[in-house]
Amino acid sequence: MKIDLIYIAYNRLPYTKITLPALLKDPAEEFSLTIWDNGSTDGTREFISSIKDPRIVRTVFSRENVLLHGAVNDLVSKSSADLIGMIFDDILVTPGWTRPLAQAHADVPEFGMIGSWHFPSEDFNYEIAKNKIKKYGKHQVLKHPWTGVGAGLVKIKTLRDFGPLQSSRTTKYWIRMALKGYVNGYYYPLIYADHLDDPRATHTLLKSEEDFKKYIPTTVKCRGYSSLEQWEQSIRKDALIIQTATDDPRYYLGWRAKSRRLRSRIRRYIRSNISWNL
Repeated sequence: MKIDLIYIAYNRLPYTKITLPALLKDPAEEFSLTIWDNGSTDGTREFISSIKDPRIVRTVFSRENVLLHGAVNDLVSKSSADLIGMIFDDILVTPGWTRPLAQAHADVPEFGMIGSWHFPSEDFNYEIAKNKIKKYGKHQVLKHPWTGVGAGLVKIKTLRDFGPLQSSRTTKYWIRMALKGYVNGYYYPLIYADHLDDPRATHTLLKSEEDFKKYIPTTVKCRGYSSLEQWEQSIRKDALIIQTATDDPRYYLGWRAKSRRLRSRIRRYIRSNISWNL
């Protein structure tokens, strides 16, 4: 199956110098690559311009930050590929990662977004995840309604059926896909992708509280975390949720999701306002 990848960069030159060459490391890996810069001012554009590879079919230097959805929607509107892959500049892929995912899509029509595992190996526990590992023909997937965007592939027909991405927070988009019967999740055995904004990653920029304030990821801004420790704990929690929470997409939308959020707010309020004297 023909693959179009889009690599999205924005003011992360130290990451781009690591992750872009890694994406191109295996010369036998077959895909077409669009490199999309969202208005960087730190030298990222100049570095991107220095990278040469026959698989790079287009380089876009956007004047403004159109986030994930702007870049991906543009690619989908122009692509003639079978599969689309989305990769941020903070994702360090395992060379050859596209091959098993592309084969899985070729073999299983109902696969939606199938991704690489963008958490450290220490965050995976087979004993707690095994009930969510499902078999589809000769392929297995750690099934979950969404995967984030960490080196995954999705059929372009599926994206076109569901319409354009509306914002950079795509979780609900993938959940709606799962509601229609598509299978989202992480290919198993896991294909690892290193998320460099994880404080535990070897090449992370987030090594201290000062770094955290300087290089604070967009996701962190959205979630409101104020310290490096909180951010690391949230990543660990996300990995645990993927392995233990239900894969029924109905649980994450509508009244069920509203009720769960309300209970969570009540618990946070109690913890922050009441002291128990035992």
